[in-house]
Amino acid sequence: MKSVASPGRGILAIDESNATCGKRLSSIGLDNTEVNRQAYRQLLLTTAGLGEYISGAILFEETLYKSTTDGKKFVDCLKDQNIMPGIKVDKGLVPLPGSNNESWCQGLDGLASRCAEYYKQGARFAKWSVHTSLIHVSTNLICASFLKLL
Repeated sequence: MKSVASPGRGILAIDESNATCGKRLSSIGLDNTEVNRQAYRQLLLTTAGLGEYISGAILFEETLYKSTTDGKKFVDCLKDQNIMPGIKVDKGLVPLPGSNNESWCQGLDGLASRCAEYYKQGARFAKWSVHTSLIHVSTNLICASFLKLL
C-alpha cells in the first residue's frame, strides 16, 4: 500500500453517518440497526476483486472499529485487497450561533488524539469535509464577489 492515488483505481467513500446509512437501508425496507449497517458495509468491503478498482476507502468511525460477522476487522478486509483504509474526521454540522439557520462543521476539538486512535485502528489517511451554506446572501453580493475574482 504505497499510495492511495493509484493509476486506474479510485477512492470509495463509505463514510456516511449512521443516520445517512439508515436512509439507504430504509429505502430497501430495512431498519437502521447496527446489525443491518454491519451487513451493508460487509457487502461493500468484502466484494471480491474490489481492490482491482479501489485504492482507498474512507470509513465512518463506527466502521473503523467493526468487524465482519466472521470476526475479521473491516480494516483487515481492506488491507487484504491492497486498499488503504481512511477515516472521516469531521464531526458533522451543528447550528452556527447568531446566524440565520446556518450551520458549520465541528470536530477540531480533540482531532489530534482522535487521529492517533484512528491510526492505531489502521486508518492511514483522513478526510475532512467542510460544508458551507449561503442562505441569506444576496445574489448581487455573490456576483460582485465573483467579478472581483476575474
